[in-house]
Amino acid sequence: MNGGSEIVDLFVVGGGINGAGIARDAAGRGLSVILCEKDDLAEGTSSRSGKLVHGGLRYLEYYEFRLVREALIEREVLLESAPHIIWPMRFVLPHSPDDRPAWLVRLGLFLYDHLGGRKRLPPTRTLNLHTAPEGAPIRDAFKRGFEYSDCWVDDARLVLINALDARERGASIFTRTACTAARRENGLWSVETHDVRTGVRTTVRARALVNAAGPWVNDIINRVAGQNSKRNVRLVKGSHIVVPKFWEGRQAYLVQNSDKRVIFINPYQNDLALIGTTDIPYDGRPEDVAADASEIDYLIKVVNRYFKRGLVRDDVVYSFSGVRPLYDDNADNPSAVTRDYIFELDAPSGAAPLLSVFGGKITTFRKLAEHALDRIAPFFPRMGKPWTAKAHLPGGDIANADFDRFLGDLGREYPWMPASLIDHYGRLYGTRTLLVVGNARSLAELGRRFGTDFFEREASYLFEQEWAMTSADILERRTKHGLHLSTEERSAFEDWCASRLARAG
Repeated sequence: MNGGSEIVDLFVVGGGINGAGIARDAAGRGLSVILCEKDDLAEGTSSRSGKLVHGGLRYLEYYEFRLVREALIEREVLLESAPHIIWPMRFVLPHSPDDRPAWLVRLGLFLYDHLGGRKRLPPTRTLNLHTAPEGAPIRDAFKRGFEYSDCWVDDARLVLINALDARERGASIFTRTACTAARRENGLWSVETHDVRTGVRTTVRARALVNAAGPWVNDIINRVAGQNSKRNVRLVKGSHIVVPKFWEGRQAYLVQNSDKRVIFINPYQNDLALIGTTDIPYDGRPEDVAADASEIDYLIKVVNRYFKRGLVRDDVVYSFSGVRPLYDDNADNPSAVTRDYIFELDAPSGAAPLLSVFGGKITTFRKLAEHALDRIAPFFPRMGKPWTAKAHLPGGDIANADFDRFLGDLGREYPWMPASLIDHYGRLYGTRTLLVVGNARSLAELGRRFGTDFFEREASYLFEQEWAMTSADILERRTKHGLHLSTEERSAFEDWCASRLARAG
């Protein structure tokens, strides 16, 4: 990061989905942008979500109609912009008359189908769970169900490709770089940063500061910028478990619990299932969040209420937990806390503005970024107009958003690749698969093999082009190879990474 006399238009703190989305939008409007993230991109909340682009069916119960409508509209926009990492999924909702009456569920699904101008996704339908194949794994006590549409997303890669697009439009992205102080001086922000790897400290001047630090938003306002805010984030912990997939078919399930929580049971990584989430108030350090035994037991109990094949603790192959930085609206129930977003603009007369983002959800990140730029537009009269609604994200420029046809074309282009590897590259990198594969014409030319579909060339690409700096950056966020490697394979890859980093100096 260059310091000294450099002045940038926008300095963005936070490398989660909101920060990356704002940096991308701003760079595309002609602003000079720096984004700094104290850890890896998407290391916090943005890689620990339920991995859904969805309207938020249950938010209708809390009369969040504007949020649901915006999210449903965004669902269609994102499907078009990144069909390699976002795709439709059908959700089966077994009806439990003990929890919500059928008429209420039908009404909610009717609104869900019509609030957002649904175009690409099929509508809701009613199922006889005793005769429909989707009902086969469900206990016989549940006779009726509903099936509706939402979308899956690779959350960490969504952050990465926003950051890639921002960089390609001129933004500078710095990871492992903490924002340690920010003070107003002579109509600008003087921002101090600390590279946590090298220890190098740098000062940059910026015309505006955007605080998209998620769970740390108040810390940036208070400790770093020395300001005060009347707003707060409310930290709510959401935990997930991963188990072997225990049903046939590509459908997901949404089940209601007796405490009115809903739990998603989604197909994951072909042969696994992702189950979550919990909603628990959290007052610890966001860095320390982890799923505890009571949450794992809770999720297993909810699943076992509905499914014939009961889960036990030994079925859990992986668990993770994230902290949702929700805007604190003083709701008593964590599940009722709004998922909407709020901005706070601090701009005393003649002073450089500070825009802080409270709340938000992954589905509405693009619209949030647009609204953030709207708020600071008066300070940048030459800033360009909104542009992201019709733009593809890197790798997403697939004709008619037809991923299956694209995958067929990819298979013909690389006939020497196994189908599983074609699918892996297509899903993660889309039309940019060529940048990963390069001039390789055989599996041997992809370099050392670390796992079934994991080759050295991909790892090198991630180090060179996507800010990866550790084995976890690759295994847990940029890919999900870590779920499929044996202990020995993981150890071998970690040794390779350490050797590579040592050579890089």
